[in-house]
Amino acid sequence: MNLPNALTLSRIFLVPLLLAAMLSGRFTFDLGFLSLNPERVALIIFLSAALTDWLDGYIARRRRQVTQIGQLLDPIADKLLISAAFISLVELGRVEAWIVVLIVGREFAVSGLRYVALAQGVTIAASWLGKAKMWAQVVCVSFFLVVPEDPFLGQLAYIALTAVVILTVLSMFDYFRAFFYPIAPPAPQPPLRGGKSSTTSAS
Repeated sequence: MNLPNALTLSRIFLVPLLLAAMLSGRFTFDLGFLSLNPERVALIIFLSAALTDWLDGYIARRRRQVTQIGQLLDPIADKLLISAAFISLVELGRVEAWIVVLIVGREFAVSGLRYVALAQGVTIAASWLGKAKMWAQVVCVSFFLVVPEDPFLGQLAYIALTAVVILTVLSMFDYFRAFFYPIAPPAPQPPLRGGKSSTTSAS
């Protein structure tokens, strides 16, 4: 197993720890120089898991270690992490349930769509909307984890949540459009007279 795949698996293993930190109730770890409550512990775990999402892709491309198992596990790890975080926020009473149903439903609908496309020999690449949605979710969850400590961050959390809902809907339609109405590559242009290509710029 290479390093990118190990990072992806570590993100999956961090999900139960995130759930435990978010739902275990009130506790405090006093380290002398630092006091950690459940929200701070959950935030550290969540951001560490989110960091592995960037690192595994970066290292895989840098070292040319992109594997089929990695391409399969990476979106699964992302969806487990985000779904666990948002469902826990519903349990804590910080996010409306219907919003989380929309977010989680979109995650699994798009995953199913991409696997159907892959079975047909078509690869639907991650779009910039999907990537923007993912990072908006990371920011949103991070804000909601520290809401009890700072009311101002609570306002930012709801702004981020609005952005997540918008990007969730837009990216879902974008993936379905890419599946049902793929954009065909431009047809090659015939060479011009004299053997010059039609792509040659005029002098």
